[in-house]
Amino acid sequence: MLLPLLRSHPLLHHAARLSSPRTRLLLRRDAIPLARSPPIRMAASSGSGASSPASAPPAAVVHKSKIKFCPACGSPTKLAIPDGDEKMRAVCSSCGRVHYENPKMVVGCLVEHDNKVLLCRRKIEPAYGLWTLPAGYLEVGESTAEGASRETLEEACADVEIVSPFAQLDIPLIGQSYIIFRARLKTPNFSPGPESLECALFALDDIPFDSLAFSSIIVTLRMVFPPP
Repeated sequence: MLLPLLRSHPLLHHAARLSSPRTRLLLRRDAIPLARSPPIRMAASSGSGASSPASAPPAAVVHKSKIKFCPACGSPTKLAIPDGDEKMRAVCSSCGRVHYENPKMVVGCLVEHDNKVLLCRRKIEPAYGLWTLPAGYLEVGESTAEGASRETLEEACADVEIVSPFAQLDIPLIGQSYIIFRARLKTPNFSPGPESLECALFALDDIPFDSLAFSSIIVTLRMVFPPP
């Protein structure tokens, strides 16, 4: 019985859809809003001897550590590849400790009520004044579902019941991973929290896709409401 359940699980279903090149491009825009177009390589054609352009893989990202000083002794760090490693790390120039940087987890809720979706208009930067799903960074000591519920309560003053995982999105260039849960309101009450200008329920035809804060939110909502 487990295998059919896994195959139909919305998290796995949507994770597969996120592997498309178009989705990866959308997510990269969050990381590098003003990035140049990816380089073009020439692919050999068949028969004519001419070449046709094809998109090349994105250039490798140069790692720039945010750890400038050693948390253990306070000495400056330097970028180096430790023995037995393959990546550049922040290494203390004095005590030699290696400091690792891990991706940040963003959790949030796709809150549905009366066939509408709850959105919040941001009161903080980045993307001040634009709409988003209630979401934010996971805190130490809480599960992903608990974090998603907390963020929804903080941003929309909405008490929700988590229904199931809905989507998992990765944005490697900025070191973020999203987990979005499907949720429903326990009571039909919500209001703007300290980080929101306003909150509202939107039907399909009313979702402000041109005024959404992040491409990750666009991708998530397009899973629910694909374009015609």
